[in-house]
Amino acid sequence: MESPTGGPASFRPGRGTPSPLRKDTAVPVTPSESYESYESYEAFEPYDLAVIGAGSAGLAGAVAAAELGLSVSLLDTSTHTGGQFYRHPAPTVGAVRPEALHHDWSAYTDLRRRLAESEVRHLPGHHVWGVTKDEGAGGVWAAHAVTGADGDGERPVRVRARAVLLATGAYERQLPFPGWTLPGVVGAGGAQAMLKSGLVLPGRQVVVAGSGPLLLAVASSLAAGAKVPAVVEASGYLRYARHPRALFTNPHKAVEALTHGAALLRRRVPVRLRSAVTEVHGTDRVEAVTVTRLDRDWRPVRGTGRRIECDALAVGHGLVPQIELATTLGCATRPLPDGTRTLALDGLQGTSVPGLWAAGETGGVGGAQLARTEGELAGIAIAAQVLGRPVHGGRVRELKRRRGRMRAFADAMATVHAPGSGWPQWLTDDTDVCRCEEVTAGRIHEAVEDLGARDARTVKLLTRAGMGWCQGRMCGAAVACLASRGGTAEPPLERRPFATPVPLAALAALDAPVVDEPRDLS
Repeated sequence: MESPTGGPASFRPGRGTPSPLRKDTAVPVTPSESYESYESYEAFEPYDLAVIGAGSAGLAGAVAAAELGLSVSLLDTSTHTGGQFYRHPAPTVGAVRPEALHHDWSAYTDLRRRLAESEVRHLPGHHVWGVTKDEGAGGVWAAHAVTGADGDGERPVRVRARAVLLATGAYERQLPFPGWTLPGVVGAGGAQAMLKSGLVLPGRQVVVAGSGPLLLAVASSLAAGAKVPAVVEASGYLRYARHPRALFTNPHKAVEALTHGAALLRRRVPVRLRSAVTEVHGTDRVEAVTVTRLDRDWRPVRGTGRRIECDALAVGHGLVPQIELATTLGCATRPLPDGTRTLALDGLQGTSVPGLWAAGETGGVGGAQLARTEGELAGIAIAAQVLGRPVHGGRVRELKRRRGRMRAFADAMATVHAPGSGWPQWLTDDTDVCRCEEVTAGRIHEAVEDLGARDARTVKLLTRAGMGWCQGRMCGAAVACLASRGGTAEPPLERRPFATPVPLAALAALDAPVVDEPRDLS
């Protein structure tokens, strides 16, 4: 493969090599006192690789590239590695067996060990809001981030690298219904995160609802400490039978499902298929939910509603790849059967933009094992390009075979759990669709029926739906469906200059000189 425009790195420390980029001598990540200039960690030259996201894919990619000789920086919003899948309690929580909340925990501990033994510069608490390329500096990339984004010592940071690996994961897709804004309604993944990171339950009686394999995992975890009156799945598992090859070549997925199912069976948790929570009841918090049978298109079947008492609802309708950083740079995408879009990648995880790779959920939601496989493959490919070597060998072939096998299951999963077109019939006119801006379904219907809106962008301009703090992540899918007068439209691909909210002061520092010298804090 050809070397990138910047050529091979002149400094690539091996394990044990004295280096200004070692963890014990690198520029500290303590807050600066002002925004007068950007902070930079590249006191001598850009990194060979910047990895954005320290979950399964990012960890695997970072350590694979570092072990092949690249200088690597690893940026993540969280203060801990592991991402959402391997989220775990802080030591101060005093968890005795954090591995009990995960399967395949040993894979994470192995990655964490390799990270500790490597020269990777781990930068926790870095909220990356944009990636740019400086063609005038040999095509070097810059990842723009803000640290201390909780308001304590915020400062802008610029991390430069010859290549970038995006491993930004995914976020939950939510479909609205009456009462979903009541306290006590949480995302299914959010409930799992509360349990994994703080050993906190969202309630004493928690209904788990929505669609996708995440529901079983969440319910089995919650059932260990709370009562789960029901798991409510909008799709039917029998649809997996239409994908026999994907099932046969991924037996570990069946084992996972059976493990979670057995845990629910032991605790006598009923699983209601082709059903949905169509209303939440309560005054100042959740008191009960109505569960209704659905037809094949997710339309509620009249007369089948059943009230279930509970004090919390964990709900989610699948995951959406988080690709804002990539689409802003013009990366090509492809549609998935579940109505989401993902990045179009080549055989070595490269995007359509040279020098930019992606791995994990950015290429389609498929789980931690697939993410680790793609991350390692990307790390090997990036190292080969930076070092000017061809990509070959048995390990690469094995990773490609494994990726193809697991990607087939991911596509089957997206097909089985694709939302039906009839779900908007759950809504009433006073149901909030956009929580941030309190835009109701009635106002969106008015924009479409009376004002002529035909797409989500026009609805946004007329109603402010999607213009709140979450930037449409919560309501984007629902608004797009309602704007198209159906239930399966894709949300528009927004090319925003900012992937996350960023202080104006950080933007004002963009043109200021980069601080390249380490600061003496002694």
